[in-house]
Amino acid sequence: MRTKICGITSYKDAMMAIDAGADALGFVFYEKSPRFVTLTQAEDIIKKLPPFVEKVALFVNADAETINETCYRVGATLAQIHFEAKPSLYDALTIPHIKVIRAQAKEDIEKYADEYRLVDAYCEAYGGAGKRINLEWFDGVDCSKIILAGGLSPKNIAALKPYSFYGVDVSSGVEKEHGIKDAQKVKDFIVNAHS
Repeated sequence: MRTKICGITSYKDAMMAIDAGADALGFVFYEKSPRFVTLTQAEDIIKKLPPFVEKVALFVNADAETINETCYRVGATLAQIHFEAKPSLYDALTIPHIKVIRAQAKEDIEKYADEYRLVDAYCEAYGGAGKRINLEWFDGVDCSKIILAGGLSPKNIAALKPYSFYGVDVSSGVEKEHGIKDAQKVKDFIVNAHS
């Protein structure tokens, strides 16, 4: 499984995640999040990163122009659309993007079944709540294009192996405190996901 460490707020944490084997890093451009980064902060981190690491910019209730401009300015390689957007928004994006399904029921995980998508547990707040999705919903489902998020940690990642998810996305499960990653948890999470 590929791994994304989300909610990166410092160059130190970014490099620690990369050195541990992360495939992607997430940067949150949602001001209500405790992991929010400004354009300047994200740009300063991303411009120093080595190649071959996906830099994902997460957006909530933003318009296409803001998403495009933010990604180009900071050097993000992928936009994560963490809200229900109209087709016209996706059509207006000039940056590669991934849709997020905030699943409330089993049927929700089948949305966009022909695309790579991120599936998270629904909660009132957007992301980082550490709420786990019901794994039984994925029984008999082709998970090869699903990136799973929500309530993941180094301790429970092994339970995902039988489902063959494309990837996993973690934020609060590898933190010391909001926005500050724990090096050992990040390392253990990635080792357990890749093994």
